[in-house]
Amino acid sequence: MPTAGRGIQGVSIPGCPETYQSFQQLIEGRGSQGQQSRYRDEHHKILHLRQGDIAALPTGISHCNAQNQLDQRPRRFYLAGNPHQQGRTTYQRSRQTEEEISGNHVFSGFDVEMLAEAFGVSTETARSLQSQNDNRGNIVRVENGLRVIRPPRREEEEEREQRETRYNGFEETLCAARLVHNIADPVRADVYSPLGGRISSLNSQKLPILNYLQLSAERGVLYRNAIMVPQWNLNAHSIIYVTRGNGRIQIVGNYERPVFDGQVREGQILTVPQNFAVVKQAGSQGLEWVAFKTNDNKMISPLVGRISTERK
Repeated sequence: MPTAGRGIQGVSIPGCPETYQSFQQLIEGRGSQGQQSRYRDEHHKILHLRQGDIAALPTGISHCNAQNQLDQRPRRFYLAGNPHQQGRTTYQRSRQTEEEISGNHVFSGFDVEMLAEAFGVSTETARSLQSQNDNRGNIVRVENGLRVIRPPRREEEEEREQRETRYNGFEETLCAARLVHNIADPVRADVYSPLGGRISSLNSQKLPILNYLQLSAERGVLYRNAIMVPQWNLNAHSIIYVTRGNGRIQIVGNYERPVFDGQVREGQILTVPQNFAVVKQAGSQGLEWVAFKTNDNKMISPLVGRISTERK
């Protein structure tokens, strides 16, 4: 995603016609019969990119751009694993496992002050949310049984509806597929707060080729000192790239301490595994980021707010 300026990017899709063509007039002899036309240049489509554009390029597509904004050596970022530590010994792995202390739930890993600010409660209430002295474990006894509200529906009907809603009946071919969508325009924001910031999401409903790639994207803008409530990805891993400003990010798993708690700034990248909760707070310069998700229709569940699963 371009973070500033404009440019073009050439895309060559194997098996697709070269639809960009230019002509050259040749004059041989006299009269109109002496004029001939021939192709001077022909190539595949050109993408015009500007700030905030997301370009979706499937595997096997050749692409290039004239803006030399990358390093001489490409960088690789892994969604899982750490290839630089493949050779560590079994003793080191077992020792690290013993040092990790399992917590009660996701709230126990967050900083108390940040958790209190996110929920808008006192620090005492935040400590109660962490259940620091609750040793019941993951299985608890529900007195008088568990009751839920659910309309009757057969499993066959649910499966049929899922198949029907997956495609709209008119799938784009790869050659004519739209490859670019802008998520920097504030008018297109999905979530907006005049005091907090805005969030723009991109999924396969807005850019259908993402269904083929099984990817989606999100762009976030937090104003100075604003905080984004803790949330986690239900069905995707996430790579967060800070595009501007600074701030603090906490990533929490099933441990009593965060797996990451630190300051971030422009140019840094964080990898967040699926089901790990994240809270972001902007610094004095604000905080902007773009996140890439490993699902074309990523789902996020907040821990705070009206639609939170923790809401009583």
